[in-house]
Amino acid sequence: MQSTPSTTFGAVTRAFATKISCSRPVKCGRRWYQSGPGGAVLNGGSGMPPPLKGIRVLDLTRVLAGPTATMLLGDLGADVIKVEEVTKGDDTRKESKFPGSASHVLTLSFRSWYPPAAPTIPTAPAKSAHLPPESAYFLAVNRNKRSITVNFKTAKGLDILRKLVERSDVLVENFIAGKLGTMGLGYEDCKKINPRIIYASITGNDVHILFPRINSDTIVLTTSGAGYGQTGPYREAAGYDVIIEGEAGLMHITGEPDRPPCKVGVAVTDISTGLYAHGAIMAALLSRQQTGTGVWIDCNLFETQIAGLANIGSNYLIAGQEASRHGTAHPSVVPYQVFPCKDGYLMIGAGNNKQFKNLAEKVLDVPTLATDSRFASNEARVKNREVLVGIISDTLRGKTREYWLSRFKGVGVPYSPINNIEQTFEHPQAIARQVTVEVEHGRAGKVKMVGPAVRYNGERMEVRLAPPWLSEHTEEVLSELGYTEEEMTRFRRERVI
Repeated sequence: MQSTPSTTFGAVTRAFATKISCSRPVKCGRRWYQSGPGGAVLNGGSGMPPPLKGIRVLDLTRVLAGPTATMLLGDLGADVIKVEEVTKGDDTRKESKFPGSASHVLTLSFRSWYPPAAPTIPTAPAKSAHLPPESAYFLAVNRNKRSITVNFKTAKGLDILRKLVERSDVLVENFIAGKLGTMGLGYEDCKKINPRIIYASITGNDVHILFPRINSDTIVLTTSGAGYGQTGPYREAAGYDVIIEGEAGLMHITGEPDRPPCKVGVAVTDISTGLYAHGAIMAALLSRQQTGTGVWIDCNLFETQIAGLANIGSNYLIAGQEASRHGTAHPSVVPYQVFPCKDGYLMIGAGNNKQFKNLAEKVLDVPTLATDSRFASNEARVKNREVLVGIISDTLRGKTREYWLSRFKGVGVPYSPINNIEQTFEHPQAIARQVTVEVEHGRAGKVKMVGPAVRYNGERMEVRLAPPWLSEHTEEVLSELGYTEEEMTRFRRERVI
């Protein structure tokens, strides 16, 4: 069955003033994501109509990088169908407990996804009673998606997936390179089913843990993830965010100079890879409108992190300059780092002589610093970094953080407090910009989460669907594919769905 043109790519393609061809319409009542002219255009007060309305995304990803990319597509109006493992779903839904011996359970602490989790409400659907609470990790990156469970290691499960491929515009996966090809779901396989499919492979974050040998003395853990792309000698090497941080240079430049390398506090390589993948998929959709054919996107953590080295990487390529760790300090600007005060920390960035003069005279009330020849220029300040940092630190330690924050206001010196997470969400700017949204979740009730970060004509895209509970939409999606109640009952009995 061939896909048929059905929707306009909206504001994204306004400059091209042409239509993008999407998959065939889905019969799903008056849901906002119905394809074609008959679908209701529900903007929810947004500054522009959802530009991906009518685009269907088949999401075979887990954990963070892939789900970030598909969530961003969902935010823009795409119908994202998240396909999950039948009994456990996405790795981030559950506590990572693994069997040790018959008498105990081994918890792999570095991959424990909850707690925390949202409490389950008494009115949660009865058919979800067997599920664990909804983990905060899963809730963070799975809004605006529908969840179905399919065992596509079975022939009938594969048939379901192939029907979805036929009716989808985009497929996103983060399996180990080549894995889906062995199951008949590689790019060439899917291209035969749907020549217009955009197939995005995001290598990284396949964190399933295998147990090839377990006895009372030894547990052998074999990881099946990869983060290095579809080709090359490392294509099958395990590569989670923290591994790539180490191997692709980021950890080498992160941390204090006299301390061991340090990872970034959040999985920034995963998130950056998701952002790259999201942009690549948008570009592929634009390409498809011109060529009429799909694209295979190869996106991975390793190359994303190398690209993220930015000027540090360029310094090496252009001048052979090796990087080092500077903590919060800048290698070529002083003062530009975190400083301690009596009851907390401040980040100060005096990037030029005028700012340094204002810092010395109007904030620190030590005007002699601005006239001291040791600190007269940035070059001099870099040369005498240790002395200057010591003077500023000693001065700031004498007063509280709030005192210094009041001194910085309006003097033209870049600064910020070092806020914890509570202070971040209580920040006046965060409140004014309404960075959080509250959605109604079927199992957890009212759930608060960070909303989309971008506004269009002054409004952000609406969070239309709460993160789904496991298999919440299986019957709905299979009905759209034409399966009967009797077939779905048999599939459940056979553990196909």
